Amino acid sequence: MDEQEFRRRADETLETVYKKLLAAADAYDFEPDFNNGALSVDFEEPKARFVISPNAPVRQVWVSAHSRSFKLDWDEARKAFVLPASGQTLTDFLSEAISTHLGESVTL
Repeated sequence: MDEQEFRRRADETLETVYKKLLAAADAYDFEPDFNNGALSVDFEEPKARFVISPNAPVRQVWVSAHSRSFKLDWDEARKAFVLPASGQTLTDFLSEAISTHLGESVTL
């Protein structure tokens, strides 16, 4: 995949995830923000920030959460960015990460 195609897929994916985060934000008390191609999720209690951003040179979406970095690759068969270690899509991974952070089940 060339850089232009990566950017298109990453932008579409982050926009879709942002809409899902917005829909869930009030119920679960977090604040999503989508600015300059990067997505962030801020939590008041416990205080934290998750950052989701495209990394064009390596054609991955990177997620910084729980003091770690997670790198998701494009899976052509699933038409989604996927975490290789678990097979989770970006949406599923974020649902689990937010659930772990808040200590309650969150579905995006």
